[in-house]
Amino acid sequence: MDLEGTPALHGCRMPAEWEPHSQTWMGWPERPDNWRDNAEHAQRVFAKVASAISKFEYVTVCASASQWANARSQLPQNVRVIEMSMNDSWFRDTGPTFVVRDSNACLGNNEWKVAAVDWNFNSWGGIEDGCYNDWSLDLLVARKILEIERIPRFPHSVILEGGSIHVDGEGTCLTTEECLLNKNRNPHLTKEQIEDQLKAYLGVKKIIWLPRGLYGDDDTNGHIDNMCCFVKPGVVLLSWTEDESDSQYERSVEAFSVLYNATDAKGRKLEIIKLHVPGPLYMTEEEAAGVVQDGEAKPRLPGTRLAASYVNFYIANKAIITPQFGDQKWDDEAVRVLSLAFPAHEVVRIEGAREIVLGGGNIHCITQQQPALL
Repeated sequence: MDLEGTPALHGCRMPAEWEPHSQTWMGWPERPDNWRDNAEHAQRVFAKVASAISKFEYVTVCASASQWANARSQLPQNVRVIEMSMNDSWFRDTGPTFVVRDSNACLGNNEWKVAAVDWNFNSWGGIEDGCYNDWSLDLLVARKILEIERIPRFPHSVILEGGSIHVDGEGTCLTTEECLLNKNRNPHLTKEQIEDQLKAYLGVKKIIWLPRGLYGDDDTNGHIDNMCCFVKPGVVLLSWTEDESDSQYERSVEAFSVLYNATDAKGRKLEIIKLHVPGPLYMTEEEAAGVVQDGEAKPRLPGTRLAASYVNFYIANKAIITPQFGDQKWDDEAVRVLSLAFPAHEVVRIEGAREIVLGGGNIHCITQQQPALL
């Protein structure tokens, strides 16, 4: 069912990721021109992620017809596997952005409590700058999920990916100018007009704009979910490095300055927790050689700096599902910092998450939470 008006007019807001979920949605990777060795390694790590989350909440994994049996065989029985066509498996960006209605005293049909925004999508930049040439199947992913769950839909023409926004559930949204103001997304909209759309469709009151995302995150043009996220209202985690020779240093310092001088929608100054990046890490000759370079997708070249960040974790019900990159010093430090930031959650390490970052993202990018009805 398509709804008229905007979520804000219906009294809706996008809940924070730490609010209760009814389930997590994921896709199943298979593109040989993005995932090395026919996605064999990536599939094993996706299965690890789904299995880890399934210990804390329901998980649904969507796989193409040709991959359904393979996905079913690799995933535990408590994970639901359904058939769905897609161009690639980044459900944070192609899946729906769920919103909730906390009160019945609003406009419209009072029978529903959860709805979702179905944003427009152009493969992170269109034909010129995007990650692959055909995204026609991805355009239908959100709608299919909402049809399956019988959840009302707010269709929207604005091009926006879920990884480009992060909310505190109390009226504040984090994003980056590098992404949302990029000419390859919505060149006809001004910054103020984009703010108006975020307020109308996420139910937020204030947007905090970081200038840039993580260094090397060229695939998404600097998504916020690699750079900064809320831990709870008034507290953020920021990708950080102390190495002044690292190209990430300038970006981290720049973002820190913005956050330090910012207040949220409730007028609170932000507490900033620094979360050190790994590496730097680079794509190897072997890894690049395993990707089919067919001209249909963005080339994966040896020596490319990987957009690896521990901020790209997922908050499940009572668990933090965090990437591990094989860099023991910073892997362990990330677990320490996240354990202190989320004392009521179990921090679950996903070894081998490098396989996801080789494809252009990480755990947060491949997951999409569906809020629970309270």
